[in-house]
Amino acid sequence: MKAGGFPYVIPMLLLSVAFFATPLAVLVGFSFTGPEGATLANYARFFGDAFNFRVLINTARLGLETVAATALLGVPIALLYWHSGKTARQVIIFLTLIPMLTSNVVRTFAWIVILGRQGPISEALMGLGLTGSPISLMFTELGLVMAMCQIDLPLIILPLVAILSRTPVQYTEAAQVSGAGPWRIFVTVLIPLMLPGLLAGWILVFASTSSSFVTQAVIGGARNVYVPQLIYREVGTLFDWPLASAIAVVLLLSTGCLLVAMTMISRHRRLVGHG
Repeated sequence: MKAGGFPYVIPMLLLSVAFFATPLAVLVGFSFTGPEGATLANYARFFGDAFNFRVLINTARLGLETVAATALLGVPIALLYWHSGKTARQVIIFLTLIPMLTSNVVRTFAWIVILGRQGPISEALMGLGLTGSPISLMFTELGLVMAMCQIDLPLIILPLVAILSRTPVQYTEAAQVSGAGPWRIFVTVLIPLMLPGLLAGWILVFASTSSSFVTQAVIGGARNVYVPQLIYREVGTLFDWPLASAIAVVLLLSTGCLLVAMTMISRHRRLVGHG
């Protein structure tokens, strides 16, 4: 950046400090407060309870499961976009963006009907003879992953589409001429090309899933407890703000470590096909 352009960055820096850095610093500082001043007691209380540690593991597992599910669905859709004409591409982008224009709360409550005993999933399973009575996927981790997958699917499709839209189709044609089969083309050509978009989508999906309180609380229910629900309990029920701040910091750090690891992988030249 040229030296003369620095004054134009100042408003952005001030906004970042005012609305991100300062609240984060207050949150971190509050997590160290106690009756007798600065203390690590809040973190000791969190990590000293085996239940809290299991909740942290469950939250990370939920994020990784949703990342895997969205990748399995997003990659074929992105490849369909890549091989489609102009009109079909516009339809795919339209259908991808439409759910994002609906409130996350509305989409979450729509899944209550879909996953319920009288919902389409239960009816379809009964119609196929896979179950003899209505079943409900509400308050199950499977149902929660399905809901989170639909909600966060655009977050992985859009980065993949951005990558593939700049990728010439001649790459796969050249591989075919060289005698490569469809699976070999997919593994050796398409995956390296899509990897930066995949990693960007994984980061967005994991961050969204691990912090989605509304969907976790409504679809997961009381039997499936995740870190955002612990924070809500400490703030809204027990009014233990220092402990809630400590839990929030733990969530930020654990999520941040995974996101940093994914970012480092995405910058590895050999993995992104530049080595």
